[in-house]
Amino acid sequence: MTMTRRTMLAAAGAAAAMPGGAAPAFAKWEPSGRYPDPAVQILDPSFARYRLALAAVERLGTGFRWSEGPAWFGDGRYLLWSDIPNNRIMKWEEQTGRVSVFRQPSNFANGNTRDRQGRLVSCEHDTRRVSRTEYDGTITTIIDKFDGKPLNSPNDVVVKSDDSVWFTDPPFGILGFYEGHRATPELPTNVYRVDKGGRATVVAGDVNRPNGLAFSPDESKLYIIEAGVSPRVIRVYDVTENGTKLANGRTLVDAGPGTPDGMRVDVDGNLWVGWGMGEGHDGVRIFSSDGKPIGHVSLPERCANLCFGGVNRNRLFMAGSQSLYSLFVNTQGAKLV
Repeated sequence: MTMTRRTMLAAAGAAAAMPGGAAPAFAKWEPSGRYPDPAVQILDPSFARYRLALAAVERLGTGFRWSEGPAWFGDGRYLLWSDIPNNRIMKWEEQTGRVSVFRQPSNFANGNTRDRQGRLVSCEHDTRRVSRTEYDGTITTIIDKFDGKPLNSPNDVVVKSDDSVWFTDPPFGILGFYEGHRATPELPTNVYRVDKGGRATVVAGDVNRPNGLAFSPDESKLYIIEAGVSPRVIRVYDVTENGTKLANGRTLVDAGPGTPDGMRVDVDGNLWVGWGMGEGHDGVRIFSSDGKPIGHVSLPERCANLCFGGVNRNRLFMAGSQSLYSLFVNTQGAKLV
């Protein structure tokens, strides 16, 4: 099956944005020539309702080094995501398919989200901070220290309905020079909450190298990926004390040979998790709220992170290793409450 002109233009735009214009991953992509797309796999009958028979995985752009942290901006109909080693945040426009550089340098930004006022919130490895991009384009530091010590390398971030910012702080960005700069960690690998007044507290100090995180639709639970154990796991906590603390942490998913990274939750409470590594694992693994694997979206690359977007929040955007993909699904991302 030949690619659409839009897909080719998007890929060309991404290649042009990369130094040298190379797009080494592009030749490996083979879009499905039939419906339903065999890349969308039903592991449990409960997932069948979420697969659209006439929708296929699309590649929107390629030529990146390590894609992460997609965030949808519905008012502008565009997606932002990080290309960490290239020290930039990329932009894809829904109406034109154009791929461009949104910000460079990005301070080796990783995870991104929007706050309740629509502003971009980013985890930055190089500055070891969580930042906010104001309406006028200026960048404000939300937090870069705790107890007087520099953070490790903030990784992923979510904003709760009370305007508090929750983020994970593993050391990945300071282990070398590929995704930041080398430095010695001075703090444990905590999960933090910053209230709207700027006060920071540790909400989870028992997670070894926490990675992606997401709230359940009603914000009664917080899911956290623990990357510093083998096998990696997805933990779940009860959100307590008027939404300010966590309790009763337990393992929800044992990833086995899989590698979970970032995740989002749909309106029914299912977890859509970036997954890898290797053939048969790369893509997105979907779990029910009780941790049962129900579906899988296969990609030719590991998926680091994802988000829902599009006009109706029914388009899944997947940040693959060197590429950006999308898939229309028969559900919606959990609405901010």
